[in-house]
Amino acid sequence: MAVIGKRLKLARENKRLTQIEAAKILGISNGTLSGYERNYRDPDTGILDRMADLYDVSLDYLIGKTDNPQGTSNNRLTELNEKDERDIAKRMEKMKKDLAEAKAEGDGLNYMGEPMSPEAIESLLEALEHAERIATLANKKYTPKKYRDKD
Repeated sequence: MAVIGKRLKLARENKRLTQIEAAKILGISNGTLSGYERNYRDPDTGILDRMADLYDVSLDYLIGKTDNPQGTSNNRLTELNEKDERDIAKRMEKMKKDLAEAKAEGDGLNYMGEPMSPEAIESLLEALEHAERIATLANKKYTPKKYRDKD
């Protein structure tokens, strides 16, 4: 079972979460999470399942059954389909247009009292696109089976 602690820590770090952030999201104490990662205690199956979801890895990976973080099964819910990509692209175009119009009208975004540079706006749009993708995947993950697309 010693592999679990190493995998939990690696998966958390790959998601760029601190122990404090991950523990808060999981609803456990920082000391408890630290104990799991240092192999002082073993997580129960419920918390292990929530950790796998949070870290976007499979249970098989966490317990050492596979070295592939996504596991051996083909989880189609972690992928965006063509419709999702088109929807995200449309939303990003609208945001870009809104930002450009606001800048042209003089009431665009400011950072520390100064208008945002084109590079800063591009960085903001990249961050927003990343957030859109995460939100789309999260919503897709929890869509009831009867409403999911049959690919």
